Parts: sequence; C-alpha cells; structure tokens
Amino acid sequence: MDVKAIDIHVHPQTEEMIKAAGARGAQMAAYFGRGERKPVSFQEMADMYREWNTMAVLMNSTDETVTGNKPVPNDHLADAQKHHPDVFIAFGVIDPWMGQRAVEEVKRCHEELGMRGIGELNPGRQLFHPHDRRFYPIWEECAKRNLIVLFHTGMMAAGAGTRGGMGFKLEYTRPIPDLDTIAADFPDMTIIGAHPSWPWQAEALAVARHKANYYIDISGWAPKYFPPELVHYANTIIQDRVLFGTDWPMLTLDRYMREFNELPLKPEVRQKILLDNAKKLLGL
Repeated sequence: MDVKAIDIHVHPQTEEMIKAAGARGAQMAAYFGRGERKPVSFQEMADMYREWNTMAVLMNSTDETVTGNKPVPNDHLADAQKHHPDVFIAFGVIDPWMGQRAVEEVKRCHEELGMRGIGELNPGRQLFHPHDRRFYPIWEECAKRNLIVLFHTGMMAAGAGTRGGMGFKLEYTRPIPDLDTIAADFPDMTIIGAHPSWPWQAEALAVARHKANYYIDISGWAPKYFPPELVHYANTIIQDRVLFGTDWPMLTLDRYMREFNELPLKPEVRQKILLDNAKKLLGL
C-alpha cells in the first residue's frame, strides 16, 4: 500500500468494543447523530482504510475503576495489528488507578504485544490528574520504553448532553497544568494531546510551542469548525507537531478529508500533518 496518510486516532467498532463501551457508547453515538451502532470487523475496517491508502492507529479505552465496566483486553487490538500490519498500529490502554498493575500492563503491551503507545487515556472519564505524582511510575515506564502516550483533552463527547455528564468531569481534561507538567518532568516521553482541546485550545497550542515532546492531534472535530487560531498555528510555528486524526467512527474519513482539503494550509504543511509528522513520530 502506498501510504498517503496516517490516522493517529481511531476507535475500533468490533462487537467486543461496542459491548465494552455499553451505555456510554450508545450515548456518544446519539450525541454525534450516528444512530444505531453496528459492529465493524477488523477485516472490514482494514479494507476501508486500504481504499484510502491510509494507516490507522487503534485506540483502546477503559474507565474500570470509576464505572466498574471491564474493558476489552489490549490483546484484541494487538491481534488486529498482527493480522493487518500494513494498515494497523495498536496502542494499549491502562487504568492509572491500578498502580503497579498499570505499570506491569505497560510492560506487557510493549514486550509481549508489540504496541507503539498507550492510549487513549481519558482523565475526564478516569477522574485523574496526570501530573499527580502517584501516577509518575507509569510515565517513567512509558518514557523508558519510548512509548507514545495519548491523552484526551478538552470537551468530552462521553456524557455530553446528559444530566451530570454521567459523572465525568472536564476539569481533568485541561492541558495546563496536567500535560504541560508531565511533558516538563518527562522530556523523554512523547505526549499527544488529542483533539482541539476546546475550551482550552490556546493552552494546547502554547504547550506544543513550548515543549518539543508534545503533539496535538486534530481528531474528533470536523475541520470546518476548527478555530482560525488552530489553523494559523498548524500552518506556521507548530506545523511539525500537528497530527491528522479522525476519531473514527465519530467522523468518517470521507467527511474529514473533504473538509480538511478546504482548509487554507500550505501544501507542504498538509503533507506533514497527514503523513510525515506521524511517520517520523512512529518510527516508520
């Protein structure tokens, strides 16, 4: 496959993943106006991405300590990577509140499952502050193993529009001080702050400008709604640390690419965002 792009933020929709998401998954689908969720096999998903000459970085998810819901084992995504290595790259996920068990799972994801990163961690759903020193052993392990760590930032679809937001809290999803602090304390760890980080977009841009180990993925928002400030910075001073992502299935490749191509980006910057930055980051 002649790879034209790398989608850095993708959520598989296999039967196992849909079942694990439970009521939250149904609520998010309704929020995005997607209606009934239908399972998509890894084979179907791989074929779809091949049609676009695009690789996909698969994200797992867990909020077990908070909700009691069991996540899909990281092995599920590792198997997808094993059977479709031309198109899939798998990240594993951990529950930070599990302490040493989380550290051991980071080790397993790297050593046994061959994963390239940890994500998507969602502090708003997992109710933790990443710069809390109780979680530093996890980041130490990730940094030692050169694993990328991807965090949700800003507004969450999870719980959006419900009374009490299903108990999830936006205060945990702010780039400063949380992600800025661990980017400073772990300069050898690469961090991706997922999404445009609204209502803290300027904070995310500032961290990316200040910390060379901090990247922004522009997933989860339709490009036609990107604020001018984000487009300006992506087109200029942080062009090397912006990553294309859809947050599929929340946004389809067709819609994202159509709107992304309408943004006033320089051709060389468009190439960096779609492919070159992620290719370098992932060591491809």
